[in-house]
Formats: sequence, structure tokens, C-alpha cells
Amino acid sequence: METFVKAAAAVLIAVVLVTVLSKNSKDMATVLGICVCTIVLLAAVSFLRPVVQFVQRLQELGGLDNTMVTILLKAVGVGLISEVAVLICSDSGNQGMGKALEYLAGGVILYLSIPLFTELLELMQTILGEI
Repeated sequence: METFVKAAAAVLIAVVLVTVLSKNSKDMATVLGICVCTIVLLAAVSFLRPVVQFVQRLQELGGLDNTMVTILLKAVGVGLISEVAVLICSDSGNQGMGKALEYLAGGVILYLSIPLFTELLELMQTILGEI
């Protein structure tokens, strides 16, 4: 919890600095914003490690296929990273690039999901074949 409070305080201080800097140097304000976002993402990773370990434990207990859990975790990672990148694009005044990145992230998640869809299709064929 202490890490979260420190990160939140750093973000609030950075917001004030970015606001002041944006009047004189928009480029420096953007760089500062990107640096703060990177630091916050690194802090977030420390919170995600136990979640990943928990999911892996569930996988072991449930006998789930490692590939499926890996796909799920990758899709979540793509979603989180793209959300932060889109916000940075928007803050920099590049909404078009942010929107393009959203579409790219959606495409990547769909691409990652092909093995899941394939497994689902095979399961449906098995069920329908038994009827």
C-alpha cells in the first residue's frame, strides 16, 4: 500500500510540473509525463506479480493448459500497456495515433486468442458430434 501512496503522490506532483512546463516547453512536459507513466507502470508490475503467481497456482490446481493461461495473461498485458500508451498519446495531442494504437491492441488480442477460439471450436464439434 505504501508503494501506491508514493506513486500517487509522485503522479500528483508530476501533474503540477507538467502543467507548469506545458506553458513554456510542451516537449519537456511530454517527456516528463512519459517518464512518470513508465515509473508508475514499473510500480504496477510489483502488484501484478502476486496476481500472476495466483493464476499459475489456479492453473496447477485446475489442471488448465499452460498455453491458455499464458494467452490470458498476455492479452491482459497488451490491454494495460495499450491503455497507458493511448493516454500518453491523448495527452500529447495525438488522439489519432492513440486510436490507431487501440485498434492495433484489439487486433493483437484477437490474434493471441486464435488458439482459444480453435479449442472452443473443437469442443463444440465434439459436443455436436455426440448429439
